[in-house]
Amino acid sequence: MDDVTNSSHCCSHSKHFQRDLWTVDDGLDATNVKILRELVANARIPITELARKVGLSKTPVALRIKQMEEMGLITGYRAILSPLKLGLTHVTYVEVRLSDTRQKALEQFNAAIRAIPEVEECYMIAGGFDYLLKVRSQDMAGYRRIMAEKISTLPHLSATTSYVSMEAVVEQNWTEV
Repeated sequence: MDDVTNSSHCCSHSKHFQRDLWTVDDGLDATNVKILRELVANARIPITELARKVGLSKTPVALRIKQMEEMGLITGYRAILSPLKLGLTHVTYVEVRLSDTRQKALEQFNAAIRAIPEVEECYMIAGGFDYLLKVRSQDMAGYRRIMAEKISTLPHLSATTSYVSMEAVVEQNWTEV
């Protein structure tokens, strides 16, 4: 996927993301893009160092960050843990088919899947199945336990198909803005 367009509008702003380059056709200027790049690379960068890197003083940089937070462009800051260092080297993708896809059933499934910490990602899919899960575990035995004790007990579950990942070729964390 080379381009992803975010069509939601915040304060009449539209953003266009590309794999190696981020362009904005609205009020974000080159300095804001530099600030975002630096924050994505290191969210804990001291404001004085960030200001030096983008060529402004601390106050304007702090104001720009606050403005981008208020716009909803910056949604938070978090520690990114290494699944490999935590021993979570086994990745399985799971296709999920539901027996009921009415709104109430979807809401029940969504609430239940959010309660399983081993499910790293969950997407509702338009196509031959209903959801795609990314599940992390230590090994195949761990995945089997997660499947038997947690995933198979989800509400309205009809069928699953598992695909074991052999290697991560590309994993992105929006490290480039």
